[in-house]
Amino acid sequence: MKLNVRPLSYNDYDDILVEWWKDWGWDSPPKRDFLPQEGEGGVIVYDNTIPVCAGFIYSTNSKVAWITWIISNKKYKDKKKSLDMLISTLETISKNKGHKYMFTNNNNPALINYFSNAGYIKGTTSTELIKTIN
Repeated sequence: MKLNVRPLSYNDYDDILVEWWKDWGWDSPPKRDFLPQEGEGGVIVYDNTIPVCAGFIYSTNSKVAWITWIISNKKYKDKKKSLDMLISTLETISKNKGHKYMFTNNNNPALINYFSNAGYIKGTTSTELIKTIN
């Protein structure tokens, strides 16, 4: 296993990520412009040439960075080290941008467990609500 991480590119959304969301039975973001930097505001982790997992960072106008849309290659079985690298990289990027706090939300029990074990504190349960206003 040789893990490496790189910034997401424009083509990753269509070539990799949308299919991953479908594989897991999840809806992808409504459109590319829903994501930070039109889908390039995050990173993707590879094991050699195999894409393993990816995630995004929304920067806010406060000291909070929001990690979200974490997704992985369903066919790749041993994700622990790649998720460690993903979250660590997203945290480092956020810290380098001046953020002090990390926020994430999701409804996937495995990811909730993962974030809890990584030092994230569980908040209240909420429902995501999205509205297109344009």
